[in-house]
Amino acid sequence: MNQPTEPAIGIDLGTTFSCVSRLDDLGRPMTLDNAEGDHSTPSVILFDGEDVVVGKEASKAKGTDMIHIAECTKRELGERLFEKALGGRQYPPEVLQAFILNKLREDAQRQLGDFNKVVITVPAYFDESHRKATQDAGYIAGFDVLDIINEPTAAAIAYGAQQGFIGPDQQTAEPGTILVYDLGGGTFDVTVMRISNKEFVALATDGDVQLGGHDWDQRLVDYVSEEFIRTFGLDPREDPNTEGRLWRECEDVKHTLTARNKANIACDYQGQSLRIEVTRDQFEDMTRDLLDRTAFTTRQTLQASGLEWSDIDRVLLVGGSTRMPAVPAMLEEISGLKPDASISPDESVSHGAALHAGLLLATAAGEQPLFHVKNVNSHSLGVIAKDVKTDRLRNAILIPRNTLLPITAKRAFKTSKGGQRSILVQVVEGESNNPEDCSSIGRCSISDLPSDLPENTAIEVRFRYRSNGRLTVLVQVEDTETTLQHEFTRDNSLTQDQLDLWRNYVCGIPSPEATSEQAD
Repeated sequence: MNQPTEPAIGIDLGTTFSCVSRLDDLGRPMTLDNAEGDHSTPSVILFDGEDVVVGKEASKAKGTDMIHIAECTKRELGERLFEKALGGRQYPPEVLQAFILNKLREDAQRQLGDFNKVVITVPAYFDESHRKATQDAGYIAGFDVLDIINEPTAAAIAYGAQQGFIGPDQQTAEPGTILVYDLGGGTFDVTVMRISNKEFVALATDGDVQLGGHDWDQRLVDYVSEEFIRTFGLDPREDPNTEGRLWRECEDVKHTLTARNKANIACDYQGQSLRIEVTRDQFEDMTRDLLDRTAFTTRQTLQASGLEWSDIDRVLLVGGSTRMPAVPAMLEEISGLKPDASISPDESVSHGAALHAGLLLATAAGEQPLFHVKNVNSHSLGVIAKDVKTDRLRNAILIPRNTLLPITAKRAFKTSKGGQRSILVQVVEGESNNPEDCSSIGRCSISDLPSDLPENTAIEVRFRYRSNGRLTVLVQVEDTETTLQHEFTRDNSLTQDQLDLWRNYVCGIPSPEATSEQAD
């Protein structure tokens, strides 16, 4: 068997913690410790003068230097700039993600030597712009990103390897259908997958990129703050450092309440001190609506898959927030199945990504693939078009959500007048017919149409949507010999020149052009 020269590396780029794994010489996934000796790295960035500090030391500064700290940057992907200025400058979110990836790269290279090919995971519910931004973050950090893979899919691959679907004993494993419930620090996904001997096929996926353990922490922070206001007339959230210390305290209490029925939260502000006892029942009551949101999405995903709970063999728990006792209790109540916590909720995603990286490297080296992955899209993709009956703009969907990928889809439109020389193809993601209720992804402008085109000339828009959720747009004009392929310009996306400048900057080659250009 040909052995790839590159190590197979998978990265779980998380909202609150990130993790790196590799395949050992026997093809088994193993987690790489960071420079601090930990399996995971806090996804926290501290801008300390000219130094950029990532990880545990940055997290420790949350109580003393909050104005210079960036966290939960993953939630801002797809936006032009991160909402918070750091060191007098606003950074694109993908650059901040790149700082985290660069820390992971440096720590891994101390153990493995130089490498640059990786697979990076994303929430299944990430839209195309989020996926492009993640891929760009990998590039800025000095990586050659082999692929972007959904976090629940990666976890399912890790589970499949554990159960014998991958490897020399794969023929002994029984096919099955699993529901992956992935509640991380900042995002939530549900995916229904069918696993056979060599195939991992997604049937449906749904989620919320603004829902995770961070929101449970927020409820505790707000609870203590409101009690502080009632007692002293002061709001500890008004001071960033006090709020940062309270956040750390509440995060610890949330973890304590996983094992114990009660815990104490202390808060000190402007010479006043408050100590509050919080029981697990109280915590679950104040966060019940958050859990209910995940239950609703879980039911919706199952329905979208066309299956019933009786068709599900296992409910697989992924993500550190699934350790909260209320999560498995809720899932068992709605499914009738005892949730499976046999894989590590913190490491399984990076393990699956490493297995996927190994598959891609071996395939590139001429090996037969040990397994296949088939995903579905999490959002419908369409273009903005005018309805001739109502004269209103609408979302003309080309690829409905939960369509098996990869896929090429096309749809015909017509020019609005004779001699029309240009068209604008505006791409959106969403389920609504109203474009205003959808997310704008980007646009493709064509200004070199033949001058003699009659009114109602057919314009064919073609989408090529890859398995990793990346999109290519082609436009064909009736009676022309060639397809007009113009650059698809994504909203809030960095240009290649900007990516190169930021890559030099993040990887340790300062470029004044990068810093000044992006700050404008």
